[in-house]
Amino acid sequence: MQRDIVTASPGVQGKLDMGKFLATGGVSQIEGAGGGGLTPWALITGYGSRDSWAANAHYTHVKTQDYSLGSYGVAVGVGDRLELSLARQDFKGELAPLNALHIKQDIVGLKFRLLGDAVYEQDSWLPQVALGILYKKNKGIGGLGALGVTNVTQLGARDDSGYDYYLSATKVLFEQSLLVNGTLRATKANQMGLLGFGGDQGDSARLMPEVSLAYLINRKLALGAEYRHKPHNLGVDPERAYYDAFVAWFPNRNISVTAAYVHLGEITVFNKKKQKGWYLSLQTGF
Repeated sequence: MQRDIVTASPGVQGKLDMGKFLATGGVSQIEGAGGGGLTPWALITGYGSRDSWAANAHYTHVKTQDYSLGSYGVAVGVGDRLELSLARQDFKGELAPLNALHIKQDIVGLKFRLLGDAVYEQDSWLPQVALGILYKKNKGIGGLGALGVTNVTQLGARDDSGYDYYLSATKVLFEQSLLVNGTLRATKANQMGLLGFGGDQGDSARLMPEVSLAYLINRKLALGAEYRHKPHNLGVDPERAYYDAFVAWFPNRNISVTAAYVHLGEITVFNKKKQKGWYLSLQTGF
C-alpha cells in the first residue's frame, strides 16, 4: 500500500473525527460484526479513532442456486475499543420442496479490543486482538406449516437461541500490502443459527477456526479470500465449511461495496446440491 496513507492526518480530535485510515474499519460481516464477509476481524467497525466514535448500516444479499439470504443491521464503534452491533438475517428457499421456506434470525453482537493495534504498530509482530460475543435468536420457520414444522427444534435442534464466542487476531502489513486475520469461534450454531443450535449429532460448543487474507491493491481496493469451518450437529443438515473470494471497494470513508463468490456447501438433506453463488454487500456510515 502507498506509504502516504500510513501517516495520520494532524489534528484529528473531536467526537466524529473519522481519523482511521481508509479500509481499516473493515466491512460488515454477515452476522453484523465488523470484519470480512464471512468472519469477524479484531478491527473495530467504522472510522472513529480512539478519541471518537463511529456508526454504520449495512445490507447484504447472498444468492445461491436454491436459496437467498438477506442481512441488514447497524453497528457502533466507540473509542476504537468497543463495538456494538444489531443484525437481522432473512433466509428464503426458492426451489421445491423448500420454495416456501422462510427463516428469520436476530443477532446482537459485542466486541472488545483487548490489545495491540493492527495498523499503527507496524514495528511489532503483535496483532490486534479482540474478544467478541454474538447472541442469536431464531424467529421460527415459515412456509412448512403443512408439514407441521414451525420451529427449528422440530428439525432436531436442541435450542432456538444460542451464543457464539470468538477471539480474533488481525494484522495489517503495509509493506506487503496484506491484511491477515485468524478467528477462533466457540459455537454450536447450525448454519449460523438459521437451523437452530445443537442437535442429534452433538450439543456442546466446538472450537471452529476461521481465516481471512486480503491483498490491498491500492488504498481503495482489496482482493481476498475467507474460510470458515463449521460444526455438524444436525442429521438433517450435512453442514460443511463456508469459503469465499471477494473484492472490496472503498471509494471514501462513508461507503464500501463488497462482492464475492461464495461456497456454502449443502444446506439440508432435502436438497443435496452444494450451494454456490454470489454475495453483494453495501455499507454506509462514518
